[in-house]
Amino acid sequence: MKTQNQKGWLFVLPVLILVAFNALIPLMTVVNYSVQETFGNNLFFWQGLDWFEQVLRSERFHGALGRQAMFTGIILAVEIPLGVAIALAMPRSGPWVSVCLVLMALPLLIPWNVVGAMWNIFTLPDIGLAGYTLNTVLGIDYDMTQSPFAAWATIITMDVWHWTSLVVLLAYAGIISIPDAYYQAAKIDGASSWAVFRHIQLPKMKRVLTIAVLLRFMDSFNIYTEPFVLTGGGPGNSTTLLSIDLVKTALGQFDLGPAAAMSLIYFAVTLLVSWLFYTIMMRDEE
Repeated sequence: MKTQNQKGWLFVLPVLILVAFNALIPLMTVVNYSVQETFGNNLFFWQGLDWFEQVLRSERFHGALGRQAMFTGIILAVEIPLGVAIALAMPRSGPWVSVCLVLMALPLLIPWNVVGAMWNIFTLPDIGLAGYTLNTVLGIDYDMTQSPFAAWATIITMDVWHWTSLVVLLAYAGIISIPDAYYQAAKIDGASSWAVFRHIQLPKMKRVLTIAVLLRFMDSFNIYTEPFVLTGGGPGNSTTLLSIDLVKTALGQFDLGPAAAMSLIYFAVTLLVSWLFYTIMMRDEE
């Protein structure tokens, strides 16, 4: 019986130790704050699960969680189909392939805080190109600092512009990996474009689309920098997502106990939904 050589794990062991160190210590610190109260000077008082109960009963938490879930749902509903459609329209051979891939990758190279600042300037109602065009040229009353609908439309458009490219690149990688024999057989059978997509391309893209959905869910559900730089959570609390509310609780109000409990609940929700996504999308894989 042939035995497997496990020495390869020695090469990745330092990375695993480093990642575990960087992840476990902050996590245990958050757990410590979530069950205790502190007034500074490194003095802690046992609080138990009171912070968790307070957070779960809070209407503020429910509102922020609802806004976060709505934002993530809209992002997934827009970016996944749009990314697949763009990937299908891209050329699969010739010099234009490189051009399209570079153009698709450009938004992903821009840092998150720069994206928020760019769109903030771009959408200013008086001097921003988009804001001036919508208000003056098209006659649309647009001001994201005053209108919750305009603020939501802006942060969604910004995220779609920034991250749809990731879905495009993943979907395109799945499409070009499909052997030509499948297309030749479909052509002989007289299959329509929709039939080719449904029975050949979509099943072959299942794995990459699973990765795309998981990445976009986790990124959008934990997004902070772009909407904070763009709207600051306003106008009012209309765009105060759960991530923004968590930072306000921890740093703005310095309520470390409730903030720690909220972050653990946030973490648990992210893990649970990611697991559900993966289970549902991969249930027929075996």
